[in-house]
Amino acid sequence: MTVPVRRLAGRAGELHAIDPWAPRDHAAATGAEVWVLTASRPAVVLGSRQDMSTIDLAACDRVGIDVTRRRSGGGMVLVEPQQMTWIDVLVPAGDHRWHADVPASMRWCGERWRRALAVVGFDDAGVAEEAPMSCGPLSSLVCFAGVGHGEVVTADGAKLVGISQRRTRDGCRFQCAVHHRWRPDVLAPLLAVGHRADAAALDTVAVATIEATSADDLGTSLAAALDAE
Repeated sequence: MTVPVRRLAGRAGELHAIDPWAPRDHAAATGAEVWVLTASRPAVVLGSRQDMSTIDLAACDRVGIDVTRRRSGGGMVLVEPQQMTWIDVLVPAGDHRWHADVPASMRWCGERWRRALAVVGFDDAGVAEEAPMSCGPLSSLVCFAGVGHGEVVTADGAKLVGISQRRTRDGCRFQCAVHHRWRPDVLAPLLAVGHRADAAALDTVAVATIEATSADDLGTSLAAALDAE
């Protein structure tokens, strides 16, 4: 069965709030799917365990950036239309692609991303095998400031694809992001005052980017990588 690719748009909070397994404004997922998600406004998306106190809400409001939280773990991600690509991979429980082991499932998702990136010309990527993660001074705060098990990196270790996952009894939702431009200068001023002293470290974070034109085909390439199993 061909893995479908759905394209959804809306504010980041609305897109994160969708339950893939329950019918709402879309048909419920009955098999593996790839969702290409486009935020209609920029947003800072916090991980499930992060507190709103990590962000300067007034600063975000002044520049028109939403603040929301996703249900998967990890650090915050700055979601900017045209500056990054956000794709979720959905695997229902019971599907032959399902892995009960969390690290194994991260490696599985990272490997599919690696194959998809090779199709669009980014062929020097690899999957991080070390656990729990390669930590920088802000890795628990900002997603792309560290490399987690199963995430995708370049040959020189720069982070290329950030992956987090939300697991329920119905299935697993891998939430993934790749940047076209890494803009720490935009994110740093949005951090709460208590984190400003370390914000300069964002300038030293090794983040790889891909051309936006290449990203247009990523959803289809990811679906093909899932189809191949």
